[in-house]
Amino acid sequence: MNCGLARLLAVTLPALLSACTLEPNYHRPPSPVPALVDGSRDGVAASTIGWREFFPDPQLQRLIAVALANNRDLRIAALNVQYAQARYRIQRANLFPTVDASALEEVERFPPGVIGPSTSGGLPAAGTLRFYNVGIGFSSYELDFFGRIRSLNHAALEQYLSLDETRRSAQLTLVAEAASAYVTVLADETLLAITRETLKNQNESYALTQRMFGGGTSTELALRQAETTVDAARANLAQYSRQLAQDRDVLQLLLGAPIPEDIDFAGGLDRGPAVAELEEGIPSDVLLRRPDVLAAEYQLRAANAQIGAARAAFLPAITLTGSFGTASAELSDLFKGDSRTWTFLPQVSVPIFAGGANVANLQASRTARDTATAQYERAIQSAFREVADALAARRTLDDQLAAQQALMTASAAAYRLAQMRFRGGVDSYLSALDAQRALYSAQQQLQGVRLMRLQNLVTLYKALGGGLLERASTAPAGDQPSSSNGSTWDSSEPEPGLSLSTKVVPEPNQRVGRLSDFDQKVPFAAIALYTRAMGAESLLWFALQNKPGRPYVVKICSFST
Repeated sequence: MNCGLARLLAVTLPALLSACTLEPNYHRPPSPVPALVDGSRDGVAASTIGWREFFPDPQLQRLIAVALANNRDLRIAALNVQYAQARYRIQRANLFPTVDASALEEVERFPPGVIGPSTSGGLPAAGTLRFYNVGIGFSSYELDFFGRIRSLNHAALEQYLSLDETRRSAQLTLVAEAASAYVTVLADETLLAITRETLKNQNESYALTQRMFGGGTSTELALRQAETTVDAARANLAQYSRQLAQDRDVLQLLLGAPIPEDIDFAGGLDRGPAVAELEEGIPSDVLLRRPDVLAAEYQLRAANAQIGAARAAFLPAITLTGSFGTASAELSDLFKGDSRTWTFLPQVSVPIFAGGANVANLQASRTARDTATAQYERAIQSAFREVADALAARRTLDDQLAAQQALMTASAAAYRLAQMRFRGGVDSYLSALDAQRALYSAQQQLQGVRLMRLQNLVTLYKALGGGLLERASTAPAGDQPSSSNGSTWDSSEPEPGLSLSTKVVPEPNQRVGRLSDFDQKVPFAAIALYTRAMGAESLLWFALQNKPGRPYVVKICSFST
């Protein structure tokens, strides 16, 4: 039992000393945008659809995996998260005293007449004093009664979580950009194949026109018109070849590594489905789940915590300095029983005049919070526009694609008839030339619309938060800020940080907290104490067993990290 109490005190003492903070109560700002047109409570969240399910093309799946492993922007974002994690750990260390061990030898020589009279009654003799000291201690440890250090700790934690959400946002952006670059290369291949086929047909028409002109059945005007179509097709072939090479370079940059040699782009957009369809209807709270919006909210929480630290600067600061060890004038006597020494120095510092620095610091922190609020609202507005634009495009691209397909079919029929009339001598080559140009233009526009539709699906998937999971997830997504390991909390629970809080579980078999990594049910009423820091969750809970004729007994049931 004593061991359990000591263990409890060791865990709870730092939190109890920092239980009070002057941070304003955090309230999420209201959304500055209207509800989405397609929003509903029953919508399927794109964030629960794995990118391997949404991108069924095996080649695209392989390229996305390569990009996630090698892309330098994503690697920088991950390193920024590690840096923020280290900065948070540095800030969190201020909650605890820094204990150091020291060993000291002090030797000082005094001139005659300083130490004292000589034993012979003459002039005082010169001498040397020695002092030895060994001990442990701490200096200037601040008791965080008003939560200044704890507020700074909260701010550092929220900034770390913000950077982690930024990393997640960079990941889903990378997945979307890699998929978009892949389908762009496929479209380039398709346009290149169409241009080659067109150039082949134009060469055949030009050769036929040359023979007809040589036989006197065609004019020089028709010959030159046929020649212009050949030159135009050659120019387009060079253009699409250059465009294909440049788009491959874009894809390679996103991959962060050379494109695998066995990746085959032949067949273009006709090689098979590269992107899946999204179901109708989306969750109404999808904007608040996006990593970029969560990152902005974490920055707002950090700015809110900084106000608490600025307020605490107006109140007294209590620091402790202490040491314990041994001291002696002789090294051989250093560890004897009567050589023990200790010091304890509490100090209270009350701010009286700082030239207005504390007031200005508080004003600056409030301004920073207002700025973070505006940035959070702007992030929601940007997310709303991205989602709304993608939804608007999805509602019209299918109709445009069907119309463009019908136009190409009609243009192909018109070109075939125009060629038959020209070769039969019924019509001039000008009609065949116009029909050929119309067909070529319709083919190009059709591929452009197909590419736009695929890119729209990719953009919508990314705008709705898809691309973070590799495989489909069946777990419901929450709308509260979450850490990188997926744990969530609501506003009624304490904000995450190195804090210790209590939560009474009044009913049997009710879960303790909402920690994703702890799924054990309590078979009796309990009080849960938990800490959360850097994505590592610790849970310390106590059972209250009420037996007949006996008072409540508190026992440590579990300690999990």
